[in-house]
Amino acid sequence: MAQIRSETFRRLRFSVLSVLMSLVLAACGAVGVNSGPNSSATGVTGSSGSSSNTPPQISGTPAPTVIAGSAYAFTPTASDADGDTLTFSITNLPDWASFDSTTGAVSGTPPPASVGAYPNITISVSDGQATTSLSPFSIAVLAPLTISGNPPTTVPVGSAYSFQPTTNAPSGTALTFSIMNAPAWASFDAATGLLSGTPTQAGTFANIVISVTDGTQTSSMDAFTIIVATPNPGNQPPTISGTPATSAQVGKTYFFTPSASDPNGLSLTFSVANRPAWLSFDPATGSLAGAPGAANVGTYPGIVITVTDGQASASLPAFSIQVTAALTISGTPPTSVAAGTGYSFQPKTNAAAGTQLTFSVQNAPSWAAFNAATGQLAGTPTSSQVGTYSNIVISVSDGTQTATLPAFSIKVTSALTISGTPPTQATVGTAYSFTPTTNASSGTSLTFSIQNKPTWAAFSTATGQLSGTPTSGQVGTYSNIVISVTDGTQTSTLPAFSIKVATAPTLTISGTPATSVNVGSAYSFTPTVNNPAGGTLTFSIQNKPSWANFNSGTGQLTGTPAAANAGTTSGIVISVSNGTDSASLGAFNLTVNQSSNGTATLDWTAVTLNTNGSALTNLAGYYVYYGTSQSNMNQTVKIANSTVTTYLVQNLSSGTWYFGVAAYTTTGVIGQVSNVGSKSIP
Repeated sequence: MAQIRSETFRRLRFSVLSVLMSLVLAACGAVGVNSGPNSSATGVTGSSGSSSNTPPQISGTPAPTVIAGSAYAFTPTASDADGDTLTFSITNLPDWASFDSTTGAVSGTPPPASVGAYPNITISVSDGQATTSLSPFSIAVLAPLTISGNPPTTVPVGSAYSFQPTTNAPSGTALTFSIMNAPAWASFDAATGLLSGTPTQAGTFANIVISVTDGTQTSSMDAFTIIVATPNPGNQPPTISGTPATSAQVGKTYFFTPSASDPNGLSLTFSVANRPAWLSFDPATGSLAGAPGAANVGTYPGIVITVTDGQASASLPAFSIQVTAALTISGTPPTSVAAGTGYSFQPKTNAAAGTQLTFSVQNAPSWAAFNAATGQLAGTPTSSQVGTYSNIVISVSDGTQTATLPAFSIKVTSALTISGTPPTQATVGTAYSFTPTTNASSGTSLTFSIQNKPTWAAFSTATGQLSGTPTSGQVGTYSNIVISVTDGTQTSTLPAFSIKVATAPTLTISGTPATSVNVGSAYSFTPTVNNPAGGTLTFSIQNKPSWANFNSGTGQLTGTPAAANAGTTSGIVISVSNGTDSASLGAFNLTVNQSSNGTATLDWTAVTLNTNGSALTNLAGYYVYYGTSQSNMNQTVKIANSTVTTYLVQNLSSGTWYFGVAAYTTTGVIGQVSNVGSKSIP
């Protein structure tokens, strides 16, 4: 990248021996310094900037569909330009899904009962100041495609064979059927799945598999065998018996083996129709075995186990298996409660009505009671029990299964309080003001209210401020004034108070304090008091400057500010009381000025070239550096204007000051400081 070429002095405003520095990076022209008129300005010139929060960003494209029984997962991408900690939230979360507020991840496996559409899901991310959301989206839970039927497993030579499976696809769905190991004597219809034909020779046709697809999902029947037998009038069919269990529990093993025999002593082979996917089948024994998962909850009807001896077959009556869910416990316990406020949480379970349940708890707070029959945790903590109660675990058992909620904590916070001592006297023509305070944490949304507000006063429901200026016609006592505050959960109230409005007191205080003082100079002001009623006077002050002293016996404000005290103290109020009446001076500001206020004018030549001789086309402006040491010019002024070639530095204290200028480009490249000039300020 080309560096910015240095320029030379245009002119010197006064004689200064300057050392021309070698330039490595971009540098502006040489700088001259001249004397300028003195000024009483006290502001400090330097680089300044403003900061504002940038809202976080969030993106991602969630999958719009998921098949019941299959896992769904989506995690958005989020970032924050300010590096703030991000927190995620969601609305319309499907009941089968979980949400991670630290990553924004949505995940879960919808069960068969969850088939349907889940619209208007919105994921948002917040940096604590601003919130950004993904566009609302929907998730459609699709039923798994299934294919079923009970194909005949025997057919005599010369007899017609026909089998057509069924599916659960909605009417009108475009389906394509396929087959593996189709017998040579049979034809197959890919549009309907029909397998048909008339065998002419005896034989066994094994491992036939019919499948179907809707373009997204594919489902297959269990492999089956067709035995083409020569008619044997003397053959007796085999027999099969047994009573399979009609229910299964998630996570528990299901097992059934039928009993079968053949009067002719022939070898037996078993087959099954409409086998649930979570069960395995043994064609040698007819056994069904397997453990259903949470996604397998539901009823599986029309299961048929068949046995054949190669010539004849027999089947058990069709039966169903209902898979019930494992015992679960759910609920979101409140994680905070204010001292003196009742707390209550009762979890829910998926147990059928009438199920005998027993609840238990670990690490229950000492202030709470627990009901083993319902799982309710309830109690009212006191102010002495403020703190965090961690690792609370609630469990439930039906005597066979046990389910447990995730461990949680309860934070007991201090009760909401409101405090303050409202003035009980007001003076005609003088402003009255009182604002209570609370112990609510910063950012808490509070609402204030008032009873028996004086007619001459206004009240702020946002701050609780009561203020106003009574007139001569409003002299009197305004009693039973009550100010309250609520955070939406708790309410706290100040004790009732009264305000007495009286005519202006005879006690007066006057004087015109000086509103500025130079660093190192003594400041003194004593007010004048008129106290015709007599009595000992006591003075007080609000917003006293840190460098000043105050005499409560005379009201005198004195002190000598140091350089570190430069600046303005606002809203200083001096008051006096004789024990009965009180009076105050009007609020005033006191500014501490630097002891010197010299100036210097800097003048330089505009930069037009880079160090390689090419034209400088992206000049953005200049930086002015100055300080009381040539090696440490630690004060900076940014001039965001490429056409400016002069600058007045003000508010310089006594001593020798050093100055330099550097150019900078729109891409942020900054040249080295030019040759350094100096000026002595008397």
